[in-house]
Amino acid sequence: MCDIEEFSENGLSFEDFKNQNGITFWWASELMLMLGYDDMKCFHKVIDKATKTFLSLGINHYENIIYVEREIEGKSCPDFKLTRFACYIIAMNADPKKVEVARVQAYFAEQTRKFEIYLQGSNDMDRILFREEIKEGNKALSATAKKAGVEDFAKFNNAGYLGMYNMMNFQLAKKRNCESGKLLETMGRTELAANLFRITQTEERIKSKKVQGQMALERTHYDVGKEVRKIVIENTGKAPEQLKQEREIPDLRKELKTGFKEMKKIDKLKKK
Repeated sequence: MCDIEEFSENGLSFEDFKNQNGITFWWASELMLMLGYDDMKCFHKVIDKATKTFLSLGINHYENIIYVEREIEGKSCPDFKLTRFACYIIAMNADPKKVEVARVQAYFAEQTRKFEIYLQGSNDMDRILFREEIKEGNKALSATAKKAGVEDFAKFNNAGYLGMYNMMNFQLAKKRNCESGKLLETMGRTELAANLFRITQTEERIKSKKVQGQMALERTHYDVGKEVRKIVIENTGKAPEQLKQEREIPDLRKELKTGFKEMKKIDKLKKK
């Protein structure tokens, strides 16, 4: 089993912990130590985030994060066999404040530049996951609003934007020089999280306050948006419409899928 001190002091690299048994893989229990985690229960949270990333990308996580019972020092312990791409996704989702995480992320950054992947660590991973959650959140909000009597969904949705941005979505799109349907794709982590909060809290308020009818629903969405706007300004010093825009999320997804294919090729070539 990997020892973190041995890993850092003796110049051992990520590649030194590779295993071959039908597939090329790394043990999660060893990657955990490389990334500066000393508790598998805590590390499970990082693995869970990575699993959600796989689901978001439409890549089979069962083939990349493989659960096994492994004997370590005479004891049967749960562990995972991780493909190279799974290790990469886990490292990118790990705590960037850890020195060990920064080191492993730097290693992968160097490797992935060869096939033009330029992701900004956990920030870009969070953006992908928040975008996915917003998609599901909007479905749930729409269903709740429909049941409560919404008749014009465009007006209902714009009420939330008006509260949060002091402008409707098409006006925000014009300000940002993009299509209104692509507004979410360039939002940063903070702005996406704020919009997810607006969506989920509007749904909760409709349910808890038993809001009914188009005008009351619009007002509720507007009010929640206004409250979220205030929180964003208090915490960032900027209005939501002033927050920095980033690379489009579909481009990040495309790069990750390219990385998945390239990493599979790397280990197939090394096995020959």
